[in-house]
Amino acid sequence: MKIGVVYAKPQKQTFLTVDLPEGSTVKDAIEKSGILKQCPDIDLSTQTVGIYGKVVTLDAALEPDARVEIYRPITCDPKTVKRRARPEAASE
Repeated sequence: MKIGVVYAKPQKQTFLTVDLPEGSTVKDAIEKSGILKQCPDIDLSTQTVGIYGKVVTLDAALEPDARVEIYRPITCDPKTVKRRARPEAASE
């Protein structure tokens, strides 16, 4: 079965496709994709993973055409970040 593996950084997005046997897990897809070598900053012991936006564990079973996503850690509290002023609001 074909599985996509995705990891996005602000400056670069990586999308890889792997072919895995039925019964494979999220961890199997990540390891076989080679993304850990391409993106050495990934730390699966601390980062969250998901399938199509839903957080799952590394041992979650995959279905055909799933997209495994590796999420970056949050580096700031979104509640404390000021929203950028909208350009159209300045002219009102």
